[in-house]
Amino acid sequence: MIGSSEIAQRVKIIASEINREYESKNPLFIGVLNGAFLFMADLFKEVSISCEIGFIRVSSYNGLQSSGAVKNVIGLSENLSGRHVIVVEDIVDTGETALFLLEEIRKQNPATLKLATLLFKPASVKKNIKPDYIGFEIEPAFVVGYGLDYDGQGRNLNDIYVLNET
Repeated sequence: MIGSSEIAQRVKIIASEINREYESKNPLFIGVLNGAFLFMADLFKEVSISCEIGFIRVSSYNGLQSSGAVKNVIGLSENLSGRHVIVVEDIVDTGETALFLLEEIRKQNPATLKLATLLFKPASVKKNIKPDYIGFEIEPAFVVGYGLDYDGQGRNLNDIYVLNET
């Protein structure tokens, strides 16, 4: 579906936007594990401004479908009050996980809060959410590769593929 060179090019564009918007703001990037780890790493390498990194782990998938129930598995230890926070997701599908995360982070009163996602499925979104930085808008399909998985498999693929559900 999306090749590694196309992904790398888009990551550089997103990083360039962030570099411009957050110059002198020392943003905190919060990567959502496990899916966003490759996107997060590549994005972080392209960001040239002073910044910090942290991680949170949440899950809402069972096999091929979003369960709709978000589970906060690992929390953040950083104090987010007054910070410029950028949440980095692998994919925004239904929007449940992203909305949950943003609501939890807002409780800590960050100065600004934005959402970056590698993939966005606007046709699948059930919540009123639109990421601030989007790598690619895709049609509803189950995808694997570049950090995205099917039951733990496929994260290590360099490209993004549509999973053959048969």
